Order: sequence, then C-alpha cells, then structure tokens
Amino acid sequence: MFGMTTPAPQPLTGVRVLDLSRVLAGPWCTQTLADLGADVIKVERPPSGTSAGGDDTRSWGPPFLKDKDGADTHEAAYYLGTNRNKRSITVDIARPEGQALIRRIALQSDVFVENYKVGDMARYGLDFASLHALNPRLVYCSITGFGQTGPYRERAGYDYAVQGMGGLMSVTGPSRAEIADDASGGGPQKVGVAVADLFTGMYACTAILAALRHRDLTGIGQSIDMALLDTQVAMLANLGANYLTTGVAPQRMGNAHQNIVPYQVFEVADGHMILAVGNDTQFAKFCDVAGAPHIAQDARFSRNAERVRNRATLVPMLAALMRARTRSDWLAALEAAKVPSGPINDLADVFADPHVNARGMTVQLPHPLAGDVRLVASPMKFSATPVQYQRPPPLLGEHTAEVLREFGLGDAEVAALREARAI
Repeated sequence: MFGMTTPAPQPLTGVRVLDLSRVLAGPWCTQTLADLGADVIKVERPPSGTSAGGDDTRSWGPPFLKDKDGADTHEAAYYLGTNRNKRSITVDIARPEGQALIRRIALQSDVFVENYKVGDMARYGLDFASLHALNPRLVYCSITGFGQTGPYRERAGYDYAVQGMGGLMSVTGPSRAEIADDASGGGPQKVGVAVADLFTGMYACTAILAALRHRDLTGIGQSIDMALLDTQVAMLANLGANYLTTGVAPQRMGNAHQNIVPYQVFEVADGHMILAVGNDTQFAKFCDVAGAPHIAQDARFSRNAERVRNRATLVPMLAALMRARTRSDWLAALEAAKVPSGPINDLADVFADPHVNARGMTVQLPHPLAGDVRLVASPMKFSATPVQYQRPPPLLGEHTAEVLREFGLGDAEVAALREARAI
C-alpha cells in the first residue's frame, strides 16, 4: 500500500538489510539505515498459542496508537518510534523451514543484523561463519550486552544495568553536597532515555556503513561485534579521559559540569534555567549582563581553570544574582549578549517550539489502522538525498507474502510455510 511510488535514489538505495533485531539498539540502527534508503526486512516471531509474536516493544504500552475510532491498537508508541521505513515478515527461526528461508534471503542481502544471545545464531545455523560461506559479501552485525568474547559474554544485557556497570550512573544524579542539603535524599540516577541502547545502535550503524565501504573495495564482508557495555564505556568521553589522565574517578555533579564553570542549572525568580558559559569571554559578558563585572575581573574567576578550582565560592555568588530576575528576562538579555543559555522544556514545549517545527522534526505518515501516525523525524539533513519517509512502522507480518514472492516463492510454497507454522 505504502511506498509504491518510485523515489529518487538515496545514499543506501540498493542495499538490502535482513534485520533480526528487536527492542531498541538493533531497531534504532536499522531504522537509521532505512531512513538512508536501505530496504530493511524486519524478521519477527509469528504469533503462536498465547504469544502475540513480534517485537516485544509492540506491546510496551500504554501509550498505544489509537485507531480511527479512537480505541487503542496493539501498536505501542515505543515500537512506532524505532521501526519506520521497514517491511515486516514473520518467520520462526526455531524451525528448519524458517532457518532455510532466512538463509535464502541472506544469500541476496548486503547486511544482516541480529541481537540474540551469544550462541543462539549458531544453533540455528544463522551465525556469521554459516552465512559468510553462503554469501561472502554479507556484512554481519551482532549486537549484545557484553559482546562475543570476555567473561560476561553469555549474560543478557539491558540498558539500565549497563548504565550502572559502565560508569554512567556514577556521574549522573545529585552531588553528595546536594544530597546532604535535600531531606528527600537522592543518589545515582539513570539517564531518562536508554542511551546505551541508542548509542550502540548508532555506533552499529556507523560500523555497518564502514564495512559496506570495505566490502565495496574488496568484495568481502565481515562480522561486527557490538556490545552495549563497550559503547557505554566509550561514550563517557571527557569523563573517561579525566579518569585515565588523573586516576581519580569523577563524581556526580548534579546539573553542573565537571570541567566548565558556570555550566549548570540555576534557580531564577520564576523557575529554573540553564546557563552554559563556554569560555572566558562569555563569562565576562555574563557578568556584564548580571551587573557584576567585578566578578569576571577577580583573579579567582577570570579564567575557567580558576573558576573550576573556586567553584564552591563562585557558584553561590552567581546563584544569588540569578534569583533576582525572571527566566524570560535572563534569556532575552543573555541571547542579546550571545551568552549560551536556555529554558528547560518538557516535551509539550519541545514539539511546540517554532524552531523545532521549522526544522521539520516531526513527520506524519499514513497508517492502515490509525489513518495516520505522527513520529519524530530523522535529524539527518542532506542537500542532495534527503531522508524519505516511505513507510509507517509495519504491522506484524504485513509484508510476508510480498517479500517472499520477491525471493521467488510461489503461492503454494508460501501456503506450505504457513501450514508448517514457519511463517
């Protein structure tokens, strides 16, 4: 129904991705590939017995997409956010017929993505070695919690646990001083979205694109071993470098920055806002706007390194200044002075923001159950090959017959596979 027009070529037009991933890291990767024009075939479990089948996130609600009559569908918003521009087929890879079908599709695919536990694909004859023997050009990406090697390799990996194990939660949450001042308590906190999953999906996408480039140069595909824990360690960025440089583990700083002052949330007369001074010139401008130029001239605060060392003295001084004016007053004055600052928006504010709307950060697609579905758009902006939104997130198994016919299966073969409950 959807995507039947002939679109202009995109960066990955002609690349076929066989996607055996589910939940978030893998689907985030393959949605990005699909947005870039790849033909992503999402392989899901068929319904069986009491199991509804499909990607687990289809049922991770509420909220659920509403149908045309306003009733909940079985399509959770979580699933919708990671699966546009794909086609869904249902295949039971635990059955020999299903395994044979996946091998048949893999023979004519460019990329294979899976996030099963270590060893599962080998049990099904769908591991890299098996598929590489059939299709040496195949790029094979495995996404797990802890990777294909190492003492934790057989553990199931979840974003929340990895945020803790990988150090992110040790630097996220209120500082010890804030906890001492707050009778409600506090402590290490996870990030509000599953960043280990999302970053792993993006790293996996980058790795796949690099492996495709290598394949185009050499004619040979390769395996990619992506792990949530590896990614979480890597994305600590400057904080990881801080530790490796000094041997001192960074601590939680609440809404403050480890290496820059002032770069944090401040209370103002009517709420809170962010002040994000990035250099000494901006600090001097801030002090002028605040009516306190003498602070920037003080040797304890004139340079960022000194401001970091004297944070405990400086921040209360700035906090007193910030509380004297309203957020709108501060934001207008700081913007005029080109001092970085900003409001703290909830998602209603975000999607009502005129700049967010001018940048086209939502997209509306036709949907067979709801009439249409509104989704967060891709942030990638191309001058010659813009992202195209060809398909809404697919219904479970929506394209099974269509895809199987493309691989040469006739109606009788498709019927026989259904009878065998392989699809």
